[in-house]
Amino acid sequence: MKTRRFFSFFLLLVLTAGLLASPAAAAEGGVGGLAPPELHCEAMLLVDANTGKAVFEKNANEQMYPASLTKIMTALLVLEAVDGGQLSLDQAITATESAMEGLAADGSTAGIQAGETMTVEDLLYCMLVVSANEACNILAEQVSGSVDAFVDAMNARAAALGCENTHFVNATGLHDSQHYTSAWDLYRITAEAMKHEDFMRICDTARVTIPATNLSEERNLYTTNYLIDTWRSLGYIYSNAHGIKTGSTDEAGHCLVSSASEGSLSLISVALGGDRVTLEDGEIRTYSFFDTRAMFEWAFDNYSYQTVLESASLIKEISVSLSKVDHVSVHPAEDVELLLPNGTDPASLETQLDVESPVDAPVQEGQVLGSLSLSLDGETLAEVDLVASNSVEASGLLVFGRNLRNFFRSTPVKIAGIVILVLAAALVIWKLTVGRRRYRYGHSVTRRSGGGYRGRKRR
Repeated sequence: MKTRRFFSFFLLLVLTAGLLASPAAAAEGGVGGLAPPELHCEAMLLVDANTGKAVFEKNANEQMYPASLTKIMTALLVLEAVDGGQLSLDQAITATESAMEGLAADGSTAGIQAGETMTVEDLLYCMLVVSANEACNILAEQVSGSVDAFVDAMNARAAALGCENTHFVNATGLHDSQHYTSAWDLYRITAEAMKHEDFMRICDTARVTIPATNLSEERNLYTTNYLIDTWRSLGYIYSNAHGIKTGSTDEAGHCLVSSASEGSLSLISVALGGDRVTLEDGEIRTYSFFDTRAMFEWAFDNYSYQTVLESASLIKEISVSLSKVDHVSVHPAEDVELLLPNGTDPASLETQLDVESPVDAPVQEGQVLGSLSLSLDGETLAEVDLVASNSVEASGLLVFGRNLRNFFRSTPVKIAGIVILVLAAALVIWKLTVGRRRYRYGHSVTRRSGGGYRGRKRR
């Protein structure tokens, strides 16, 4: 009987542990709990480029191998060096022997040789269009003096961007167990790189011709990104897609960072750990491209921007003190527009107010008096300042009274009052003790002198 109870209890523990260990399906839902299509990559992230808010995420903070998505960070540092005047896009660089060291024989390449001279811009095309590993090292040496110093700069820049799950070992993305990042960190790096117009211009290029150099005839480069490819893989082409970078190693699987725009909606996606499989009908499917396109289409079909708060809307009346006017109205500092599932009723959003009440006059029109946050299904979607809709003048008499009260409540005045009371008490005690004794003794002496010895009168 005891054995049966034990096994029953053990089975209950196993089932409970299994339930706790299983990821909740809701965790992989989009904004508003909207379910995405079936996705196969190990980690995925879809972000509203206008707000930086996640539309969908799956294992987005897990440490993953990025493969050649590493080159987004490499390009960012190079373009920052260009903006800082350290380099120029038309600057010619000669490849060194050391830049060719440590590269995998079967890695991505543009066939650049030691001693070959190319411009910074052409090297960026080689790096971002065909993912040439040697171009990374050539640029890294030019920016930092050595590849190792450049990698140190990569890690420092990642930390500055708030990347908490990232560590780089090289500038190329060649596999190393200590070379990793996450979908969210890659988004942060990519969003920073996208601030540079040259980055998007180059990585959104499907085909480019690199002019002849001192060691090579002209090169025709074709993108590895099938979403913007124009001739090799028509099954993935997506007209809304722009850039950005592919990557693949045996350990990392197939990876892709992309962006897409439709109307006013712009999205940035990250897909990590995708497989390449052969389906029953013979189709070879690469899930980094397949899932990214499916995720874009799902978002554009199901989400839209909605104005949920207008700046002219009066939200609340706040009590005002020190004025003949007893309240002031507040309104949002700006219109609030959110990316929501189509058909969402703005009234269904949860609101939370954080305001001062009462507020002391004077109040200036437009003065921030609090904030309002909006959330859906427990997720905060936006926060906006609440500002005064009009000015409120202070009453001089009420302000004087308040200042007088504050004066007497101030610590120095309280201390001075205590000191005065102590001194007054000490004076009273002195009067009652020492002063009375001195008076008594003094009176006695006076009596003796006034009624002193009277000698015999002489006659």
